[in-house]
Amino acid sequence: MKPSKLLFGSAGTPKSSKKRNSISGIERVKELGLGCMELEFVRGVKMGEATAGDVRRKAEKEDISLSVHAPYYINLNSLEPEKVDASIERIYRSSLIGNLCGARNIVFHPAYYQKDTPEKVYDKVYELLKKLTSRLADESIEVILRPETTGKGTQFGSLQENVRLGVELDNVLPCIDFSHLHARSCGAENCYDEFAATLEFIENELGREGLDDMHMHVSGIEYGEKGERNHLNLDDSDLRYPELMKALKDFKVKGLLICESPDNDEDALLLKRTYEGL
Repeated sequence: MKPSKLLFGSAGTPKSSKKRNSISGIERVKELGLGCMELEFVRGVKMGEATAGDVRRKAEKEDISLSVHAPYYINLNSLEPEKVDASIERIYRSSLIGNLCGARNIVFHPAYYQKDTPEKVYDKVYELLKKLTSRLADESIEVILRPETTGKGTQFGSLQENVRLGVELDNVLPCIDFSHLHARSCGAENCYDEFAATLEFIENELGREGLDDMHMHVSGIEYGEKGERNHLNLDDSDLRYPELMKALKDFKVKGLLICESPDNDEDALLLKRTYEGL
């Protein structure tokens, strides 16, 4: 179910949670006054179907919206066919278990360019996701696949590429990682006008629905000439998050904003307070 407003939450169980499981994470998110949480399947989809049902019931009880981050080990442009097949299976399993958890958005890093042209990689990713979305629909697994904007120029996943996938494929929309866009551009994409231009592009390509159903990642980030290095807490970075929050408010964005800072709960609350204070 799409949120009727912008919700803030943590990537994984909040750092302040006493226990590190998803049920405890949902409880802590609720205690903190946040509205969503991303289930991190980044090391593999290890949750069983029974546990997924428990997670869904807890999230529904606490009114917390869930999403899923699929495993990191995904490359739809691998030179080895078996690795492509394994990547598809990881997205599929994330979707299957995520759907049982009640998560609607399935986030993943799509591919690496390697030695191919961006257009060739786009075509390959498009065809693979077209087949996968058809399979998911046939099995009544109702999710939105969210290719994430990536933080390095060697990775497939520019804003333009991921929005284009959303235009051309059903049940695919981008996950906009503003920190990755900042790192990928080696320090640009970091002021109100640039944030607004990103949101305008999304609206122009996907319509108002593109802004009414966003999934976003935000954190502090360290970067160099080759892009992303690692995530930081917001106040340890140069990300102008107050200007980003103003752009999101001015454009009346709805959806989930997931904080991926090391202190995921404190920074999620910082973003929420900043947004609500505007």
